[in-house]
Amino acid sequence: MTTQMPPDNPIQDLLDFIDCSPSPWHAAASVEAAAQAFQFVKLDETAKWQLQAGGRYYVVRDDSSIVLFVLGSKAPSDAGFKIAGAHTDSPGFRIRPHAATVSSGFARLGVEIYGGPILATFTDRDLSLAGRISYLDEHGKLSYRLVRFDQPLLRLPNLAIHMNRGVNEDGLKLHKQNELPPLFAQLTGEQLPQPYFLALLEQASGIEAAQILSWDLAVYDTQKGAVWGANREFYADSQIDNLASCHAGLQALLADTVMNDAQSTLVCAFFDHEEIGSQSHVGAAGSFLADTLQRICIATGMDREDTARALANSFLISADMAHGYHPNFPASYDADHRVYVNQGPVIKSNANRRYSTESVSAAQFIRWCEDAEVPYQRYSHRSDLPCGSTIGPIASAKLGIRSVDVGCPMWAMHSVRESAGVDDHDYMIRVLKRFFSD
Repeated sequence: MTTQMPPDNPIQDLLDFIDCSPSPWHAAASVEAAAQAFQFVKLDETAKWQLQAGGRYYVVRDDSSIVLFVLGSKAPSDAGFKIAGAHTDSPGFRIRPHAATVSSGFARLGVEIYGGPILATFTDRDLSLAGRISYLDEHGKLSYRLVRFDQPLLRLPNLAIHMNRGVNEDGLKLHKQNELPPLFAQLTGEQLPQPYFLALLEQASGIEAAQILSWDLAVYDTQKGAVWGANREFYADSQIDNLASCHAGLQALLADTVMNDAQSTLVCAFFDHEEIGSQSHVGAAGSFLADTLQRICIATGMDREDTARALANSFLISADMAHGYHPNFPASYDADHRVYVNQGPVIKSNANRRYSTESVSAAQFIRWCEDAEVPYQRYSHRSDLPCGSTIGPIASAKLGIRSVDVGCPMWAMHSVRESAGVDDHDYMIRVLKRFFSD
């Protein structure tokens, strides 16, 4: 993790960042730890804010969304906000409230599908649990604590090919209700699955089982990230979509030349719940970013007219990963809009506003790429395939500010094990630095 200065090896730092962040709650905590190392001050949403020119601040909402900002030398009414946005969540499985069941002596955990994961990629992996628990402390106060099982705790074994002869021709299909609960223990007749599960939570968290009231737990892959390829030009990990973009935005913001010379107020906004539509109090469709920007304006003595001027003079880069061209599946791409791993950030466009990019915002991003001597690419989805979306259109519409959607190209998006290019991550950090410094 970054402690004093942005790393010389951004890929290894990225892999460490991802591996320390197996859930959105851990991801926000990892960002918070990096911010604190750079003397960012934590703000409380329930308290009145006192801000100083040039100050570094951050605010966390519900443990999984975080906004960091550096006050520029000019008032936001004159210089606006420069915002880099990304998301802390990734698709996968979440544990149900009545978690544990037993079948023929095997304890399983009930799961719900979160977002749109590639289900088959979760089979035969060394899986575990991470998230947060809610509990009553010794004073009877409701408290929260991050929890993580470092060791492989769960597994979703495949059915043998002898019992599923068509798997290689038809693909692996899993019944979402009956065939996804992962195995986690073999119990004796006297052991009840739910108390056994609570005992495991007690062991991992240090909180007595009787005090634990509820949990938000995600299934994650325990395999660490790795650099691969004959020339070590690629990297693989879980949650590259979209922790790679969070890391790039964070590294750009923490650069000394960016923080110390800022004229505009610089903002990194990392939201939970993007993978399920952002409709929550911590998602991009909620009020978190708008509240934060408004409170910055109030704390710096601006009235409503000044606030409107600040937003009109602002810009949002929505950074989310892009679909890199896969040579094994050429028919899945528009032939004129293939984008390639290690050939630069991708500007993503969609006529139906699934992405926030339009010609002016695209041109501005191109200018920042050229200034930073960073290559760029243009992507448009096939017209006969549904297009995904990002926080860009949501946040842009809510705030009324211009936005562009960009991202690094990658393979196997929404797999439990994704891949991307080493050079692209460095390119993204460089262009975001240029954006913040413009």
